[in-house]
Order: sequence, then structure tokens, then C-alpha cells
Amino acid sequence: MKTGGRCMSVVTPSRRFNSELVSLLDHEVKVRTVSGKEYRGILLGFDINSKDLVLGNAKDSSGTEYPRVFIFSNVLSEIITQTPPIDMEALARILEEKFPKMIRYFPEARTITVMEKIRVTDEGVFGSGPIAEKVRKIFEEFVGKGG
Repeated sequence: MKTGGRCMSVVTPSRRFNSELVSLLDHEVKVRTVSGKEYRGILLGFDINSKDLVLGNAKDSSGTEYPRVFIFSNVLSEIITQTPPIDMEALARILEEKFPKMIRYFPEARTITVMEKIRVTDEGVFGSGPIAEKVRKIFEEFVGKGG
């Protein structure tokens, strides 16, 4: 299995950290500030350098709702998720068994490509046709088993 032209062992801790943060995009998270204030919402974006972030459809601990909450890294204490990320490396291995030599896994982007036409991310399978449907079925089965 190719890994986007990179050996898996050269992934630096900061790249892995950023990859983990990217995997939380568009998912619900709870954010705690250094003052103890908490917000729960959808992680819409973050600045890769400063780690400032923005939540959408957020609620604070008192139940007040906000369409957007921007939290700057100097007040950020914790980002918590209760949804485990998909093990994309394990999924890539399963896909490699079904589609030998047709899989590329890009760990930093948490993306798998099949035949360079079908893209698989935490969000699902992007592509059309019979192969995409087979990949989608494998993906849904994998996620359903807690992958």
C-alpha cells in the first residue's frame, strides 16, 4: 500500500496533532476555556498555526445558543470529542485486500484514494459508479463495526 509517497514513520508529532485536529472538523466537540467556560458545537475551522478555532451551532453550559463562537488559543484549555475517529489506516488495509495496488493512503490528510478516482475520508466515500458503491459498502460496514 502506498502512503502518499511518505513512509509512515516520518510523520512528526506536530503533523499527527494537526491531523487529529483536522479529523474533528465538522464534528461535535466540547471546548473548555482556561476560565472553565464550556461550549459544545460543531468544529467549523481552526487556524493551523495559532490553534484559534470556531464552533458553529454552539451552546454554552447554561444552554445559551450561539450561531458562531470564536475561541482564541490563549484562552483555550481543552477540546473534547466523544465520537472516536475512524481508523483510516485500518480501513486502507481492508480496501487494499479488496483492491490490490489500487489504494493510496495519505495519513496527514486522513484520506484514502481508490484507483485515483474515489476519495474516502472521515465524512464518507466520494465518487460514483460500481466501484464507488463497493467502497461505500465496505466503508459503512467498517464504520458500523466501530472502525
